[in-house]
Amino acid sequence: MKTLYSLVIGCFILVSSIEVNATNPEWGATGHRTIGEIAKSYLSKKAQRNIAEILNGQSLAIVSTFGDDIKSDSRYDDFNTWHYVNMPFGVKYEDSEKNEKGDLVTGIKKCQEVISDKNSSIEDKAFDLKVLVHFIGDLHQPMHVGKTEDKGGNDIQVRWFNDGTNLHRVWDSDMINQFNMTYTELANNADKISRNQVEFLQKGTIEDWANETQQRAIEVYGTVEPGEKLGYNYMYENFELVRSQLQIGGIRLAKIL
Repeated sequence: MKTLYSLVIGCFILVSSIEVNATNPEWGATGHRTIGEIAKSYLSKKAQRNIAEILNGQSLAIVSTFGDDIKSDSRYDDFNTWHYVNMPFGVKYEDSEKNEKGDLVTGIKKCQEVISDKNSSIEDKAFDLKVLVHFIGDLHQPMHVGKTEDKGGNDIQVRWFNDGTNLHRVWDSDMINQFNMTYTELANNADKISRNQVEFLQKGTIEDWANETQQRAIEVYGTVEPGEKLGYNYMYENFELVRSQLQIGGIRLAKIL
């Protein structure tokens, strides 16, 4: 896939720069499940066994939507700000003003702490593992590192064919739904890449990945004008980036796990 290859090169440039200078809806259910299914292919045998034990046999694909499912329960309102991170374009996460309620980066790290803590109960580990799977997916949806002022593209109204929608939803689910593949079909048809490419994509920190996704967000904002009617041509020009982000998200989820 040319887009994935371009992103690999882009990642190399970004990581090199970091080393030198050391730079609210989510993916729809299909997107999140695709990331979980892709991750499964890159897990070690030990990780597979441990995850199966914690999740009582449930797959990463099935639990990947849990972070959205709990939004209907007010007991988990504190998690709402953990689905996204906003910083001014051109400002890296580490240099940005942080949300006192937490954000996508801090949320991922808190989940990691619970899961890796030997004193955590199996119930707590299962909860945080499910949420972590979801948040790693969110981290690779460009609009989750979008602008604060338009709520990550939610306030940019456009038309998808003949239906009203917004830029965030176009990238969450409209394009994926239009492509009309199941999550297993999308995962099974991800590009074949080398072990070296996989290892390269898995380099970096959560902060590095947030900064990288911000660069994708900048690109996405440049693809539309408010009120524009989008359709087949928009799919043709942008869906490869969607597929690339799903694949990269799955590969990195496996690394974290």
